[in-house]
Amino acid sequence: MNAKRGAYRLRAVLLLLVVLHFTLRPWLGDPRPAPDFLVLALLVYALRARPGGAAVAGFTIGLLGDALTPVAFGAGALAHTVVGYLAAWGKAIFFAENLAVNAGFFFAGTWVRDLLVLVGGGHVQGTELVWQLLLWSPLKAATTALVGVMVLLIFRRWLAIRITE
Repeated sequence: MNAKRGAYRLRAVLLLLVVLHFTLRPWLGDPRPAPDFLVLALLVYALRARPGGAAVAGFTIGLLGDALTPVAFGAGALAHTVVGYLAAWGKAIFFAENLAVNAGFFFAGTWVRDLLVLVGGGHVQGTELVWQLLLWSPLKAATTALVGVMVLLIFRRWLAIRITE
């Protein structure tokens, strides 16, 4: 019964992040430095999933995001799939019980996702690509990491995550 309740709580947190992505994020102004709640939902799921399940979740989230950006359709699905797989695999190596490690985990996952979407989509080139990768993507990754740490602190018991300082 307790494991079932934990699964419902995880789903509730993930659903909240997806809803925030489509409701709160547009109100934050410029979308380039705004936190990416979809990637955050994927990375929170990857903390508790196996690589195959995280890859499937990444593909699903990528298709959901790609439905709104038909210019580079498929690049987001591929990027989210790769990030989900690597995040679930990487958490087995790095024991993410520290807030700084989790923040780095969220930062790296968001930045790698942006890198894969920008390079794979091919719709951004030249100096705009450099600016995106060296300025806007790290800013988005930092805000996503900050929100991710807040989510872990607020929903620590719901997500059954041990965090040491």
